[in-house]
Amino acid sequence: MVEIEIIQDDGPVERRVLALPVLIGRDERCDLRLRSWRVARMHARLSAHAGDLLLEDLGSWHGTWVNQRRIARYGPLMPEDLVVIGACRLQVRRLAPQVDGQGRQGDGGSGAAAQLGMPVFPAGQPAQGLTIAGDAAGPAAAGAIPQAMPLPQHLPAVDGGLVRRLHGVLLQELDLRRRNVEDMNDAALRSQAHEVLSAWLSQHGRLDVEEGPHGVPEGGRLPADAAGQRALLERVLDEALGYGPLQPLMAEDGITEIMVNGHEEIYVERQGRLQRHDAVFSSEAALLAVMERMVAPVGRRLDENMPLADARLPDGSRVHAVIRPIAVQGPSLTIRRFPRRRPGLDELVSLGALDQGMSSFLAQCVRLRCNIIVAGGTGSGKTTLLNALSHCIAPHERVITIEDAAELRLQHAHKVVLEARPPNQEGKGAISIRELVRNALRMRPDRIVVGECRGAEALDMLAAMNTGHEGSLTTLHANSPRDALARLETMVLMAGMALPLAAVREQIAASVDLLVQLVRLPDGRRVIAEVTELCGIESQCLQTLPLFSFDRRSGSHRRGASVPTFFESWRKQGIDFDPTSFPGPGDDTTAENGWHDNTVGLAPTPPGMLLPASSWADDGPGRRATP
Repeated sequence: MVEIEIIQDDGPVERRVLALPVLIGRDERCDLRLRSWRVARMHARLSAHAGDLLLEDLGSWHGTWVNQRRIARYGPLMPEDLVVIGACRLQVRRLAPQVDGQGRQGDGGSGAAAQLGMPVFPAGQPAQGLTIAGDAAGPAAAGAIPQAMPLPQHLPAVDGGLVRRLHGVLLQELDLRRRNVEDMNDAALRSQAHEVLSAWLSQHGRLDVEEGPHGVPEGGRLPADAAGQRALLERVLDEALGYGPLQPLMAEDGITEIMVNGHEEIYVERQGRLQRHDAVFSSEAALLAVMERMVAPVGRRLDENMPLADARLPDGSRVHAVIRPIAVQGPSLTIRRFPRRRPGLDELVSLGALDQGMSSFLAQCVRLRCNIIVAGGTGSGKTTLLNALSHCIAPHERVITIEDAAELRLQHAHKVVLEARPPNQEGKGAISIRELVRNALRMRPDRIVVGECRGAEALDMLAAMNTGHEGSLTTLHANSPRDALARLETMVLMAGMALPLAAVREQIAASVDLLVQLVRLPDGRRVIAEVTELCGIESQCLQTLPLFSFDRRSGSHRRGASVPTFFESWRKQGIDFDPTSFPGPGDDTTAENGWHDNTVGLAPTPPGMLLPASSWADDGPGRRATP
């Protein structure tokens, strides 16, 4: 029996007398239940060991602390030792042992740990996989996060325990053999790890600990069949060296997004629709290890000082990772996947994202160095379209791409890829996209491609478009062309240059030629909803001209009745184009759809179409401001 004194920051001192072993956590089955979000379901265990008290951490994320030191296994625990679990401070005093009717003494084994099948270690028997505090080989001393013991919901519970135990065996065996794993490539390391595990299993044939029906350890054996053992080994190798249960998902072409909400909940997006996936991570620590494995190669980190990170994977997939304390319910991971072969405009036409006329028009605009902004909501296909448009850039041109996390895959020979950098642990060394845009201007670019404009870099991007770097491309988040222009104005003002709004609009009108708006339909398809020309400014209003739109009722694209204003300049340069792709104002087939435009070329805008200074007219004159 032990007496535990519980001191909480926001409550009175409480004393409890409990029989050993004592399971501590927030689960209702625990002997000592502590209600705090920083306490794991099964956080720690207090048991008898060689006549002394032994305190073990069960793989909690926030850890178990004794005398201001994080421990994995600590003993002997003395009455003066201060134990901190979550927001609670504990002091433990052992009472005189009880004697049963046959003269035997003991601490019972009647607690929740014994009832749930947790092993109770008698005197002289060490706990498997744990180390005494101060042992340099222990996970606490090595700075690693101990393995957690979750409550799996989808896979058989035995798999989680076996995977977790074999994972520990693998790390121990590689360390004992002094393998210089950092000098191995991925294939060699996986082969070596497979050899180590196979040799260990053939020698032992049994694991000391596996997981029971409620996520707690109990004795057990490996799968008897060879197929089950091979599957188990593959899962251990995936979790130890790869992406764990995400590994097969990363190999599936039909998946465009992977979302992990804690280690027991995985969702995937297939063909635009979200689905719950059956796989789970064996523990929160395993998920954290995979997240660290994803962000570390690109110089990112995840810790309490930097609890979120953006990164990219070798295949170009985009990663966003968030950990506690920002992610209250546990680590969150979002992976945006892209096709192995980035589709061109022809493939997008076959997918229905645009029609052949739009494809030819946009390709010609890229070749003739129009400045294009691709706008759309999250997951609408902006990056995919930007890649497709970049295929139309002439091979001899020098292209510089700038991104937060490099995910563009331009099929271009002469390119320079620049990537922003977050600050280091001291808060220094950050390099913003705006700095990279300024630097790119000194690198003799023919075109600048910014993955996404989010802030003050928009001003430098517009300046580049208007100072000899025509044909530049970028994206931004917006729900319509008007919203895109409003956001562009706001981002320019974020540069802190105290520019008047009229000057900002003059800069936008002189720099941007086309706005391409993307939308994601309810059925998951991604289509170009509108192509709009920015054709000038009048009465402090930006003037736009719709060229193409998507009709949701018919599910097809249609052309506007107006000819783009820059067609005239193309004609003067001797550039051929198909004027029949844009019917003239006398064509009644477009008038009945409301797409007649009475302001072709430099004709004045009808008074009814002028909007207030904070808005834009849908139709307008040429590319220069009208006095």
